[in-house]
Amino acid sequence: MTVIHIPGSKSVTARALFLAAAAEGTTSLLRPLVSDDTEGFAGGLAALGYAVSRESDAWHIEGRPAGPGVDSADVYCRDGATTARFLPTLAAAGHGTYRFDASAQMRRRPLGPLSTALRELGVDLRHGGQDGHHPLDVHAHGVKGGALTLDAGQSSQYLTALLMLGPLTAEGLDITVTDLVSEPYVEITLAMMRSFGAEIRQEGRTYRVAPTGYRARSYGIEPDASTASYFFAAAALEPGRSVTVPGLGTGALQGDLGFVDVLRRMGADVEITATGTTVRSTGALRGLTVNMRDISDTMPTLAAIAPFADGPVRIEDVANTRVKECDRLDACAENLRRLGITVETGPDWIEIHPGTPTGPVEIATHGDHRIVMSFAVTALRTPGITFDDPGCVKKTFPDFHRVFDTFVHTP
Repeated sequence: MTVIHIPGSKSVTARALFLAAAAEGTTSLLRPLVSDDTEGFAGGLAALGYAVSRESDAWHIEGRPAGPGVDSADVYCRDGATTARFLPTLAAAGHGTYRFDASAQMRRRPLGPLSTALRELGVDLRHGGQDGHHPLDVHAHGVKGGALTLDAGQSSQYLTALLMLGPLTAEGLDITVTDLVSEPYVEITLAMMRSFGAEIRQEGRTYRVAPTGYRARSYGIEPDASTASYFFAAAALEPGRSVTVPGLGTGALQGDLGFVDVLRRMGADVEITATGTTVRSTGALRGLTVNMRDISDTMPTLAAIAPFADGPVRIEDVANTRVKECDRLDACAENLRRLGITVETGPDWIEIHPGTPTGPVEIATHGDHRIVMSFAVTALRTPGITFDDPGCVKKTFPDFHRVFDTFVHTP
């Protein structure tokens, strides 16, 4: 059995950075993810006047409950969706003028429902180009609070940003959600907010957030479940192989650990304990139909091993994957077809038929880290796979290729 230590969760690190910045006192984040996305988030906090110091295995953030420590700043959000959505929301609770921009890739990704909600709360927010997209200016004067209705069917990050804003408002927030995708990510948000002292009540589809503020603390970051999916998939695919990921067990916050339940349905042997998760190959994979709405970041992982199943693999309710770093649904279909696999797609689904992928093929990554890491698993059984942009894994796992290669060559 191979034991793999996965870097910290991107989702948890981003939320922890927001909460630490908003808290009263100094927070220590233990084992945070160090990647382009999280470096960009921490750099954005520094630009906004928050004191951030770093050690090899811990980041320390001096909180500012009143908001940014400067009254004017330019913040570049790089490719990071959490940075691009969370930081303008955090800045809105302060007082000053803050300008946000992002990469061309992130400029294409939607922000509209969050922008609309912030404006409904009285935030003076102006887009510099296409409405509902970066760049944007926030002319902040604090947020009173109140009630609003939100459509989070495109991204749960809109709801997460507003929930985390709630304790910083003068009167609290009541958020009624009309649609919601990736709900487990919201559960991460609620659990983390409570651990920093927030009070939230959920009544049906309404979240009531009290204006409590946050309290600093020491907070450990658990391993990234989405990143772990590539190693779990590789173990399920390769006969005789098994992998254990410590730190992702029965108490894990991240819904993407649910990917191992999909592997179990396909025939893999899965064991989840309090201290970690183990996946073992049983020598065969079954086809299936699966709804991945709540774990859509692992859709490409499943697509990448789907050809090796004994029947079609149909993945449903993943329309939101079309507005990620790229249109992941089309990107998976495009690359599988290049490998000679029969694929059908619809607005929110993909069906992949059994077959033997054949190379050599250069995978079109579209600059998307998850396309690279997913098709690295396909490459275990397909000689000749290369990538047009292998380095884009820096977004979440800069050392992926070395770690995955070591895993593959470990007996």
